[in-house]
Amino acid sequence: MVGDGYGRTHQGRAIAATLLHSVAATGLLLLAYYKAPLDRPLDRATGWLFLLSLLLFGAVMAAGVRNILRSDQPRLQAVRVLSLGLPLLLIVFASTYCTVAGQEPGAFSEPLDRTDGIYFTVTVFTTVGFGDITPVSELARVLVTVQMLVGLIVVGLVAKFLVGAVQTAVARRAHVPDPAGEDRARLP
Repeated sequence: MVGDGYGRTHQGRAIAATLLHSVAATGLLLLAYYKAPLDRPLDRATGWLFLLSLLLFGAVMAAGVRNILRSDQPRLQAVRVLSLGLPLLLIVFASTYCTVAGQEPGAFSEPLDRTDGIYFTVTVFTTVGFGDITPVSELARVLVTVQMLVGLIVVGLVAKFLVGAVQTAVARRAHVPDPAGEDRARLP
């Protein structure tokens, strides 16, 4: 039974480390969001920055799937990936909304500060749509439409890839080659 205690302690530490990683990643992203200069002009460079930010999100998720497949603890690795990827995606859109609102004061039904930007982004992402803040300008509506489509893709495809990666990694770890060349189920 000594092994059981060590296993539980190791697992508890891994869970605590994952939770710490998740809180730290979200905290750092929020800090960067609240400190970032969002008073950029709305020009091609800003558009490219937005697209590059979406590509960064895609790269983070792709690297995350790879890490899940290689991980000894794929479920915890999936939590780490989501705890970085999802806040990153939300902050990309919140930053964009704040930039647009700062450059086009009538773009939304009311002025957006950074907290309003996150609130609006999460409201759109979760499809709650309270209606207290609405996009008014054409640019704002296009961006909100893009966020809705990206949100559907994230919930559908990314969730499928993450769950698939976890299932693949767990299945690989469930069978260990026997020294005699036969597969046998791994003991817990």
